[in-house]
Amino acid sequence: MKTEKEKMLAGEVYSPYDKELMQLHKQALIWVEQYNKEAFTDCMGKKELLRKLLPNTHPSLTIQPPFLCDYGILIYGGENSFINYGCTILDTAPITLGKNLLIGPNVQIYAPVHPFNFKERATGVECGKPISIGDDCWIGGGVVICPGVTIGNRCIIGAGSVVVKDIPDDSFAAGNPAIVKRTLL
Repeated sequence: MKTEKEKMLAGEVYSPYDKELMQLHKQALIWVEQYNKEAFTDCMGKKELLRKLLPNTHPSLTIQPPFLCDYGILIYGGENSFINYGCTILDTAPITLGKNLLIGPNVQIYAPVHPFNFKERATGVECGKPISIGDDCWIGGGVVICPGVTIGNRCIIGAGSVVVKDIPDDSFAAGNPAIVKRTLL
């Protein structure tokens, strides 16, 4: 029988109120609180603390606090990338960050999916869908990226957009929902 953590990692329905997952979440929040406090005025100098919180990201990733995440362990990549103030990444499924990303302030990246059936939703279970952002992208301020979305390489997502569907390489997308406005090449 799978643990709730194993179910979460497999993309299956799981309970986030499981003791092991709640402990992982609590530890992440302890590191988040410490990072936000200590790195607020020196995010370049607190990389070792960021590595504890996000062990699967590239050492060159820079995040300007405040920053929030659920677990940290499911956030990957981010080589030579910058995440600005107020980013929230709910990493209940893998979140893959490409190289050379610019992520604007107050961007929200949400992997959790709650059941559509209200009775099932009332039990507190959920699942997560992976999100991937390609290389050389610019995600404008206030963008919301929804579960299961892939944003291709070299894309620009306009400020305030809500990305609910995949965006192909070399696209400028904007709006709610975000749609491709033009090709960038």
